[in-house]
Amino acid sequence: MKTADLISQLLRNLGEDPAREGLLRTPERVERAYAELTSGMGRTVSEVVGEGVFHEDCSEMVLVKDIEFYSLCEHHMLPFFGRVHVAYIPDKKIIGLSKIPRIVDVFSRRLQVQERMTVQIAEALVEVLQPKGVGVVADAAHLCMMMRGVQKQNSSTMTSCLLGSFRSDPRTRAEFLNLVRPK
Repeated sequence: MKTADLISQLLRNLGEDPAREGLLRTPERVERAYAELTSGMGRTVSEVVGEGVFHEDCSEMVLVKDIEFYSLCEHHMLPFFGRVHVAYIPDKKIIGLSKIPRIVDVFSRRLQVQERMTVQIAEALVEVLQPKGVGVVADAAHLCMMMRGVQKQNSSTMTSCLLGSFRSDPRTRAEFLNLVRPK
């Protein structure tokens, strides 16, 4: 059964008429939207990184801040969205800066939970670069908390994953967290 057929049935179950003018093409639109919103399922980190890793004698922290992301909560299939901050300390390899947001998209564009997504981004950088350390912080608003349930519109959820020197060296951890702290 096609997704569009399932959406038509869902509309009927909700008491709607999928044949009314405003809903005529909704099942196909929803099918395309969900395909786009979950496109990370069909992508791999190696595919998006490609030839974007370079040998470089660099040992200072590299940080890409405020990477916007959009995802779908796997519990309610409602959106959550926000920003991710990703840093690493190279060990003879660096990655093209545009590859970091692409890695974020691989993991955010799927049915997901923020906690897992944060760890997956960090572990992917470790796998690709074998850096001295990786730090990832995600800050997101969850529509499942805002529109239903507790209905807390101003809440946000922060998650972090600190690996290598970001975990073991208090100075590295403090530098990273200070750099990503909202001003």
